[in-house]
Amino acid sequence: MATTARNFAGFLALAAVALSTTACSRIRGHQGYIADTTLVDSIQPGVDNRDSVEKTLGRPSFISQFGAQDWYYVARETRQLAFASPSASAQLVLRVRFDAAGNVVAVEKSGMEKIAKINPDGDKTPTLGRNRSFFEDLFGNIGAVGAGGGAGQAGDGPN
Repeated sequence: MATTARNFAGFLALAAVALSTTACSRIRGHQGYIADTTLVDSIQPGVDNRDSVEKTLGRPSFISQFGAQDWYYVARETRQLAFASPSASAQLVLRVRFDAAGNVVAVEKSGMEKIAKINPDGDKTPTLGRNRSFFEDLFGNIGAVGAGGGAGQAGDGPN
């Protein structure tokens, strides 16, 4: 009976150590713009312009290169366990649209719904054509070099 109690106490101690070390392996990160909801909500279409937006929100994360000059503010919160790849836990993409005169036309917010989950197809890219093995690639040209037709062979020149 004492052995069972000692084993149970050892198991509890091991579980406590395991739980305490997993808290250290959780990494939280932030990427991009640090958004203040009060400042973001204060941008009004028809009232603000480029200068007032820059003074309120700061420089944008990036500016559109084609078409209208839209400003984008991008923020992302990530979570990661030890050595695993980080995954997004929250995201904000703020798009501020301007007219030709530089006045704010629209302010659009989006979040996690814009994140696309891409699942690559392993370590190789599927292609059309033959599927050859490693040895077929390595030894496939043996005997093919110099075994062509009559052109270019010795003795084919003019007599």
